[in-house]
Amino acid sequence: MRIPKNWIPYITHNIIENLIKKGLIESMVPYEQLIEEAEKLILEELMVEDRLNEEVRELLKKYEAEIEKGKLDYRKLFEMTKQKLVKQRNLVL
Repeated sequence: MRIPKNWIPYITHNIIENLIKKGLIESMVPYEQLIEEAEKLILEELMVEDRLNEEVRELLKKYEAEIEKGKLDYRKLFEMTKQKLVKQRNLVL
């Protein structure tokens, strides 16, 4: 995740406050519950890339021997695999 987790509450609060001030949303639940749910959604979305990176690492373990022998470039293989999965899953990073 490119944003520190401790920034999430601050970012969430600012987003919700701006949406309410501009009249774009009207809360039908208590404010704290709205903030809590929004934080969960934002955190979940930000962690998509972290989970994808972990999945790519697991996939590349199959080729560990070839990578160590210098036959394959790990960084290049990592990026190619990651981009392929992004396209297959229509992910936005």
